[in-house]
Amino acid sequence: MERGLLWLPLLFMFFWLAWQGSKEYQKVEAYRAWAEQFERAKYDIYAVLGQKGQDITWGKPTPKGPIKLETFSLIDVQKIQLLVDDKIVEIDNPPEKGRQIELEFIFVEKPQSVRVPFTEIPLAAEWGKFLQGVL
Repeated sequence: MERGLLWLPLLFMFFWLAWQGSKEYQKVEAYRAWAEQFERAKYDIYAVLGQKGQDITWGKPTPKGPIKLETFSLIDVQKIQLLVDDKIVEIDNPPEKGRQIELEFIFVEKPQSVRVPFTEIPLAAEWGKFLQGVL
């Protein structure tokens, strides 16, 4: 009886992990179908990002597909900055660690900027370099 009570939490944990893995797999599959329309795309747990010509589309990944999608044109972008922990850093020489990583797109005529979150600094820096080249 006591051994059964010890194994019960492990059984629940196993089913919870399997369920979480299934949800993440569904997110990746939904992203894969969504990303086919773009020339270049990225997926991570915080955001999806797609680039097609001069247009950038980004949103939040879900198991049913990306939501809260926003699209803007690179023609309207004045500047692209890499932010790590809300501080501007050099894209060519990014820090190794940071908690909050974002690419900020500053527009010519709009007062508000767009911040796209990333999980890894090198990935954000690579995207920033590439998109600055497209500008």
